[in-house]
Amino acid sequence: MKQRDIQVLQEMGITYWQVRKPELFPNQVLPVINLPAECKLLFIAAEELDEHDAWLFGRILSSMKLTPQQALSLPLSALDQIAEHHLTWCWFAGCQGAHPTDCQVLNSASLKLMHNDPSSKKALWQQICSYDA
Repeated sequence: MKQRDIQVLQEMGITYWQVRKPELFPNQVLPVINLPAECKLLFIAAEELDEHDAWLFGRILSSMKLTPQQALSLPLSALDQIAEHHLTWCWFAGCQGAHPTDCQVLNSASLKLMHNDPSSKKALWQQICSYDA
């Protein structure tokens, strides 16, 4: 990618991108994702959140005593690009993957499914509480 293209993406606030057909660029080096120091929870999901999902996500964050500024959402494919981090939590919602080292891992159904499934909310809460013990 040309430096000008990278600059345009940065000016648009896009700090992460993914090439759709990486096989066309065999010598391309994947960009490293540097998480902000205040990021304590990494949310990994297979699908993007809509407003209803974002509301539930915010409620769960507040129950964990975290703010939205302390959380970051990434697609599963970006996990291997994470550099050093200060994460406390790594939450996989509706997907599975290798998590970054030195963090507590949560696994749940996707947020879309959790809206109408109290048992999946309860299972997530039990996982969160298990780390406090």
